[in-house]
Amino acid sequence: MNGICPKHVDSVITFVLGGPGSGKGTQCARIVETFGFKHLSAGDLLRKEVVSATEYGTMILDTIREGKIVPSAVTVKLILREMESSDNHKFLIDGFPRSEENRIAFERITGSEPDFVLFFDCPEEEMVKRVLSRNQGRIDDNIDTIKKRLKVFEALNLPVVDHYERRGKLHRINAVGTEDEIFEQVRPVFAACEQTAA
Repeated sequence: MNGICPKHVDSVITFVLGGPGSGKGTQCARIVETFGFKHLSAGDLLRKEVVSATEYGTMILDTIREGKIVPSAVTVKLILREMESSDNHKFLIDGFPRSEENRIAFERITGSEPDFVLFFDCPEEEMVKRVLSRNQGRIDDNIDTIKKRLKVFEALNLPVVDHYERRGKLHRINAVGTEDEIFEQVRPVFAACEQTAA
């Protein structure tokens, strides 16, 4: 089913979804450490592109500032570039797809669907609190932009979550609790995946 490239014919693709501040990045780090996946953060790839001042950089920066979503083909191209340059065949794609359009573009361009999807389900007030407290100096970490991002997330991301739930690929994680408590919900999903692959 995987049409990414001959090198990754046996690849395992996991989408990691959840609003800003839902703990995706923290849990992805644990998954990488425990299960050896390659972590691709759509947001980080876009920010790296902005800093590199490439053809897409300025457009991406303006789009992020407006709290809007970067064109699907651009994000998919950046993700594919990273996958094709990696020796790993197990990928965590974090923060993507953010919309049905993203999802359709990914499946069309790569010829692939994810093997499974994690959704970090977190109340809005908890996400706002976490994003404000992390203070990483990101241009998009202020209260107005966060509220905008949450509205965009809810309008566009939840149809994607629903789609994968209907496909039987979604694992809903309760994203409130300690890092360890949340990881204990994540661990069995990947342990089962490893058994299937073995």
